[in-house]
Amino acid sequence: MYTKDPRPEKVEKVAQIAAHLSQCAGIILTNHRGLTVHEITQLRSALRDSGAEYHVVKNTLLRRALGETPDSLAALLHGPTAIAICHQSPIEPAKALIGYFRELRKPEVVIKGAWIGGTVYDVEQVTALSKLPPRPVILGQVLGTIQAPLTNLAGTLNGVLSEFARTLQALADQRSSQTV
Repeated sequence: MYTKDPRPEKVEKVAQIAAHLSQCAGIILTNHRGLTVHEITQLRSALRDSGAEYHVVKNTLLRRALGETPDSLAALLHGPTAIAICHQSPIEPAKALIGYFRELRKPEVVIKGAWIGGTVYDVEQVTALSKLPPRPVILGQVLGTIQAPLTNLAGTLNGVLSEFARTLQALADQRSSQTV
């Protein structure tokens, strides 16, 4: 049986992919067949604005960079594959990809799925993820939800104290008018 050693360029490429994957929040896998160089350049620019990078990769090199891949992820690694490496939240890159592919109107260019935090997501789940509001909006909503009861309590206490002060003032005015 003949086994050859991997070429140094491929070993280096696997190391680069692994380094990107170790520092990312997740990846979104797409089929890039049918995209022109100009379209890929536009997509890379849109993804860069949303905190992601777009790389065309060989499936075997991606498998090696990922190490132990779950079967559900291995099932996505067929045909031409490109990955959007999400550096922060994968919500904005998912929105950018879905929006760009919708504008492009090429049925062969699709999202295959995603791998986020060690969990594999299918196309429907990635689409649902893209419909979530951005992280700052979610944090604002959570903060508003936490803050609302405290604001209501402060308003109620302020109203009670104001009413008490007005009652005392009325009593003081009434007594001063009776003594004169």
